[in-house]
Amino acid sequence: MFEPRVALASLSGEADADWARTGSDHAGAAFLGGIALDEATRDAVRALVARDRTEFLPDGPLAFVERELDALSDAPIRPGVNVRSATLDPISEVAAVCADREAIVEINAHCRQSEMCDVGCGEALLRDTDRLRDYVAAASDAGADVSAKVRAEVPGVDLAATARAVASAGADAIHVDAMDTESVVADVAAAAPSLFVVANNEVRGRESVREYFEYGADAVSIGRPSTDPRVRRRVRVATEEWFDEVETAVDE
Repeated sequence: MFEPRVALASLSGEADADWARTGSDHAGAAFLGGIALDEATRDAVRALVARDRTEFLPDGPLAFVERELDALSDAPIRPGVNVRSATLDPISEVAAVCADREAIVEINAHCRQSEMCDVGCGEALLRDTDRLRDYVAAASDAGADVSAKVRAEVPGVDLAATARAVASAGADAIHVDAMDTESVVADVAAAAPSLFVVANNEVRGRESVREYFEYGADAVSIGRPSTDPRVRRRVRVATEEWFDEVETAVDE
C-alpha cells in the first residue's frame, strides 16, 4: 500500500498538504484531515472550534480535498484523507475524488469528542457496525482504496469483529489506535488477514515499532510527533531494520 511502511496520522486542523510534504522525508503515506463533509458534521466542528480546538472548516470540503491532493501530485508520499460524515452520500463523493488521485480515503470511526459522537461520527460510527460497513462499501464502490480509522478500548466494541466487518465491505486497510492495549493489533491482524494493518499510538522509535510489528502490523503511524524530523527518522530506520531482518530470515 505504501513504502516505507511509515504513515503520518491525521492531526485535526494541522494535517494538510504542506505537513505531508514536509514529512515525506521518512514516511510513505500521510493522512490529511480530518475533514468534515456534511452540514451536521460541520456544525459539530464549529462547536469544537468554539471551545478552542484546531479544526479544518473550509467553505467547500470537496474542493478543499481536491486542492490539497493536487498539491501533493508530485510529492514522494502517498496521500490519504481522513473524513467524517453523518450521512452516506458525501462518502461516495470524496471517495471518487480520492480514487481519481490514487489517494486513500479513511473513514473516521475514531474521534471521541461528544460533538462528533452526537451526530453519529467517530466512536458512534465504530459502535454501529452496520453503518460503518455501509460507509466502507460506498467508498470502495467509488473506486478508492479504503481505510477505517478505529480506536481500541471502546466499551462494547470488539475490534476483531470490526475488522472482519470492514474487510467484508471492501476495506483495504484498518488504522488502529491501540491506546494502552497494544496487543489488540494482533487480534485485528489475525481476524482479517486481507487487511493492511496500520498500528498507531506512542510510535516513537525502535521499541514501539518492533512491538507493533511483532503483533502483526503491516505498518506503523506517527501521531503528534509527526512534525518532529528526529522521530520520523527513528521510526523509519526501525521499520526498515525490521523488514530487512524479516527478509534475511526468509532467505535463510
